[in-house]
Amino acid sequence: MPYELIPTSDATAILPTGGPTSPVTVIGTAAIRAGFDEICLQQAINSRLAPGVTDLVLNPDGHCGYGAPVGCVLVSPSHVYPGPVGVDIKCSMSLLQLDLPAEAVADRVVRRALINAICERTPTGPGRGQRHAKKSRSVGAEVGRQVLVEGASAEVCCALGIPKDWADHCEDACHFGHDDTTAALAARLARHEQQGALRNLDDKLAQLGSYGGGNHFGECEVVRVGSDDRARRVADAFGLRDGQVAFLSHCGSRGIGHALASGQFASLQRKFTDWGTPLPGGDRELVYAPLGTPEADSYLDDMALGANFATVNHLLINALVLEAFQEVIPGVSGRLVYFISHNIARREIVRGKLAWVHRKGATRAFPAGHPGLKGTRYETTGHPILLPGNPQAGSCVMVADPGAEISCYSVNHGAGRALGRRRAIRELDQRAVDDSFAVADILTNCRSYPRDEAPAAYKDFEEVLRSVKLAGLASEVARLQARFVIKDGDQADD
Repeated sequence: MPYELIPTSDATAILPTGGPTSPVTVIGTAAIRAGFDEICLQQAINSRLAPGVTDLVLNPDGHCGYGAPVGCVLVSPSHVYPGPVGVDIKCSMSLLQLDLPAEAVADRVVRRALINAICERTPTGPGRGQRHAKKSRSVGAEVGRQVLVEGASAEVCCALGIPKDWADHCEDACHFGHDDTTAALAARLARHEQQGALRNLDDKLAQLGSYGGGNHFGECEVVRVGSDDRARRVADAFGLRDGQVAFLSHCGSRGIGHALASGQFASLQRKFTDWGTPLPGGDRELVYAPLGTPEADSYLDDMALGANFATVNHLLINALVLEAFQEVIPGVSGRLVYFISHNIARREIVRGKLAWVHRKGATRAFPAGHPGLKGTRYETTGHPILLPGNPQAGSCVMVADPGAEISCYSVNHGAGRALGRRRAIRELDQRAVDDSFAVADILTNCRSYPRDEAPAAYKDFEEVLRSVKLAGLASEVARLQARFVIKDGDQADD
């Protein structure tokens, strides 16, 4: 079928599905919309036409994924979908504000020392865990299992040396089972272990406090708060400090989340075959389970187990990063600004009805006064939104506006890919990539920066942000300027 994006404003459009449903809501300027390829748009249509789906939003960072596009929001009051969450359950962003002026990290020798101190504590790459970093924080098997069941409980934070008040700065500090209990998660974990479904579980638990590969990163930033009154007021409420150093992290649930999600895809795909149930759009990655069924309960429990791991993984990384800064620059203190997911399904009220809001490469965006923030520290401001761009373009802290209702109170999770990984590796020149970091005076831990993660592999971040602001979804609070980057790669030695 032809893909017709019909503009509804300077930064919004609709994508008709060709079926008896409301269209897909598209967020993006004309320049952004022109970059959506046919596979991405077909995946959006397939997802909108899937059983029980009432809303589908394609954000400006949207690009093709597995089943559903990365950068989409899928709403269903009756079904859960593993695809619009993805295999890296609760891949997330966190931001640590340090009481350190920008001048303290101007010297390259200091930055290199900080890179080394962080890498001694937080390993990077698939399959890597505590034994790959000599100053990592040991996580025993008992505490690791407690993490899966309880998330960032007071007892878990105490055991891992995580400041207990950091849990108050999380979108969700802990996730519960399908029946809103931790008992369901404990039972689910025990069943996995009895059946041998989670191979090498202890090794996966030992990945707490580590970055993965691909687009995961840690980044030292300088905070630049916006000049308008609202930006300054909101930044102060968030705990952002203009001209001071911060640390931005992007990672998720590591091997445990991947194992749990992969198991769910395989199990549901077998059941669809056994039942003879047609796949939405014929796509095996768009399997689903009606709420209240054993299959849905199992998925929600597994998602919660992975999400709890991701939460504590981020908090432990931040504790280790703070420890590294204190080793190099004694006396530094830091506080968590926020931790927020972009690969999760949450129960929320959408247009007056309780539904599961699946965000795949999409970030929650509740503005001031939203019922979901009642009684929290963010009730009168809205919560922080952490949007990574790329190290050279910078990243952004935003806050939602009332107009976010049109996107089911969601925004993009970053810039979004412009080039697939294979194409980026094939087309981008390694020397040019590395030279661009040298010109920008941004250090990395890599001998050669991964070409598939180079800034040129991503969309124009300014145009993505322009889309968000023009659509009325969110406003800018602060920019983050990178000073060094931690990625999965061979260690640099200069």
